[in-house]
Amino acid sequence: MKTILAIILGITSLFGFCSKKSVNPVTGKEQYVSLTPQQEISLGLKSVDQMGKMYGGIEKNSESDIKIDQVGEKIIKNSIANKSPYKFEFNVLKDNKTINAFALPGGQVFITQALLKKLKTDAQIAGVLGHEIAHVIERHSAQQMAKASLTSGVVQAISIGTFDANKSQYAGDLARIVAGLTTMKYGRKDETESDMLGLSLMSEAGYNPNSMKEVMRILEEESKKGINLEFFSTHPNPTHRITDIDNQIKKIYPNGVPSNLEK
Repeated sequence: MKTILAIILGITSLFGFCSKKSVNPVTGKEQYVSLTPQQEISLGLKSVDQMGKMYGGIEKNSESDIKIDQVGEKIIKNSIANKSPYKFEFNVLKDNKTINAFALPGGQVFITQALLKKLKTDAQIAGVLGHEIAHVIERHSAQQMAKASLTSGVVQAISIGTFDANKSQYAGDLARIVAGLTTMKYGRKDETESDMLGLSLMSEAGYNPNSMKEVMRILEEESKKGINLEFFSTHPNPTHRITDIDNQIKKIYPNGVPSNLEK
């Protein structure tokens, strides 16, 4: 009976996951997502205030706020991002100690003062914002939610299928560890996708994509100082990303990066 129940739960979870298949309207990729674009937008908007509280509040009409709005809107207006259904908004978090940037579903993009102060040029800001805009366009949050629903079902199935009266706790722990490793694997893939699309977005908007490598080097230097780099908790190490970024730039511009792009 245990085995039969585990199989049923596993099949039900897998079927539910596969039924969420759709085509991304911007990238054309087939994806498994659990939310509509409108639901993503609503979820992101409802989460803005909470994100602000976690990072000391959100700046309004400051010089920094105006700057990221200008850079962010330039990227949206002049790249394929303008074909997405999302309403992008760019927020500066007052936290001047935690180096971080992230995006919520639906187009809410955040950058901390701590990170913004380390960026010296508009092109470097564009590199960070382009990466986060790419997360939204790629629908990574919606994908993770769909995967989480699958994972939770699989965890339950594994726990039941491996149940032992004396060792049930260990079986459940093992299932959760497996699920966590799967999520981490997907996360790294998502980050690479966002790096690649982000480079295209900033380039289309007139920013030199080599500036993204400069951002990686800035983050690398800060990590050596023991600075609070929350960015590292959700993004791969900058050192490992520079080579991939360089290769992607060569694909975009096989004859070299045009000299008229803003550095």
